[in-house]
Amino acid sequence: MKEFLELANERYSVRQFDGRDIPEEDIERIIQAGVCAPTAVNYQPVRIWVFRSEQSREKLLSCTKMQFISPAKVIFMIGAKPEEAWVRPSDEKNFADVDASIVTTHMMLEIHDLDYGSTWIGHFDVNKVHELFPETQGFELVALLPVSGIAQGCEPSPRHKQYKDRNELICEL
Repeated sequence: MKEFLELANERYSVRQFDGRDIPEEDIERIIQAGVCAPTAVNYQPVRIWVFRSEQSREKLLSCTKMQFISPAKVIFMIGAKPEEAWVRPSDEKNFADVDASIVTTHMMLEIHDLDYGSTWIGHFDVNKVHELFPETQGFELVALLPVSGIAQGCEPSPRHKQYKDRNELICEL
């Protein structure tokens, strides 16, 4: 197990996969990382879909231009039902997308901790996903997480370690 900051710093968006199978126990650990993620008021409006079959993965891939994920043996999709989410009273901010993002982040970190690669894909045709997978109707779809082994020679993007100056990010009051 890695220390948290080491894990957070090492994880990067993997865009080259080796197509390695993911054992069932690792899939369950990744799911459990999402299940135990905190959500606003613990309402848990989130759904995790697991695409394992080649047919379901191909259908899902037809909804995105991210064809590099095709060798991934498992793709998770994370979404949330806005009507089941907590809404902040002062400005009526619905936390469905926030909750789904927290779940996705927990899953991404667990994927990396298990020595697999993934990338958060937000560029997909939501309407087409709803059409091809009717069980997603009513959910705000936030992310696709393809999972597989990291291909030989895959490196983080040059932007991976570029951070804004601390003064731009942090304000002490």
